[in-house]
Amino acid sequence: METNKIIKVLIADDESIVRKGLRSTVPWNKYGMEVVADAPNGRKAWEAFLEHRPQVVITDIVMPEMDGIELSRRVKETAPDTRIILLSCHRDFEYAQQGIKLGASGYLLKTAFEDEELEGMLEKFQSELAASALLVSEESGNDGGERLSTLLYAWLNGHNDKLVGEMEARTRKEWSFHGEPVYIYLIKTSGCEASWLDLLKEAVDEDRQLCEGAVIPYGEERCYWIVPESHRNAADSLLVEKKSESAKVQWARRGPLLSTEERLQSLLALHKEAELEKTYGVSAADWPEAIWRAVKLLHDHPAAEWSVSDVAGQVGLSRSHFSILFKKAVGDSFVAFQYKRKLKLAYGLLKDTSLTMQDIAERTGLGDSKYFSKWFKRCTGQTPSHYRAQQKDGIVRTEGHLHS
Repeated sequence: METNKIIKVLIADDESIVRKGLRSTVPWNKYGMEVVADAPNGRKAWEAFLEHRPQVVITDIVMPEMDGIELSRRVKETAPDTRIILLSCHRDFEYAQQGIKLGASGYLLKTAFEDEELEGMLEKFQSELAASALLVSEESGNDGGERLSTLLYAWLNGHNDKLVGEMEARTRKEWSFHGEPVYIYLIKTSGCEASWLDLLKEAVDEDRQLCEGAVIPYGEERCYWIVPESHRNAADSLLVEKKSESAKVQWARRGPLLSTEERLQSLLALHKEAELEKTYGVSAADWPEAIWRAVKLLHDHPAAEWSVSDVAGQVGLSRSHFSILFKKAVGDSFVAFQYKRKLKLAYGLLKDTSLTMQDIAERTGLGDSKYFSKWFKRCTGQTPSHYRAQQKDGIVRTEGHLHS
């Protein structure tokens, strides 16, 4: 990906004075933009669009041969991320509204607009387009248009392996970073006023070299940021600065990574650690290392039947010392914690998958489907099939509590 890439602009208006005025009076360089073409009617503007593929189109609404509304419709169908500004007279107001519905970013009255109004839009476009260079876009390849973030979610949660091939292809091409090793950051903005997208928009505005990274969104409060090794210091500095502004900004990092396999394993490791933190409301620093290792062991092997002695031995503590330390750190006894963890896992599998009861019983380490159904009803007051049916009907549930 190029840094400081010029944003291309197309102007379409049947009045020569308007086209010349916009070309000569707007400080395009200030916004990293260049007017690559202007056209006196919609048809020629469409031809110019196909030739130059500008990211910004400024078009009059009423033009001969093809009006600005039809031009906007074609542009948006071909390149949905293109920013469009409509120029209109007072009598064109209804058409302008039509253009907004098609996805135009705004409109200006030709008879009255101020330079500041247009330049404000251009400044906004500059920021948005720079940030969008980081974000994964809709793909039209073999995945049928699924977003990479969707593939990541499916892979991390064990639904399918489509992500693997996609990552292999990207590692060879646009994410090769000229053979440099990379670092993968998991940025978490839960509880922050600004989202991770806002944070990265600011990153791009402040240091354009960070455009060379790649971002995979994972919900509204998390994203994975792939950064070439040469930009690691810039990325670290940015995150430390943002942490000083908002203490709730968190991140974890893995690297240096070269192969696709290393990248995939790092994504998985970061995800598992984040899920642990989200589930139990703590980070690794909040618990003694032995307890964190124990919880991670349980989390990574959900179907295993661990006894207190088994886990205590795994983390190098005596059974009694482990039990006391576990209850003090976690707030539950080891047995109660195991049951709550299995119940939470069962809720998720019933709600988010179509697995059979037998499959869920095996994944939660609860034997066969008959025992699982009895156990789930004892814990929640309802059968697992009834709970699943409620979720499909869109009924909001209240999580059950363990019965003693």
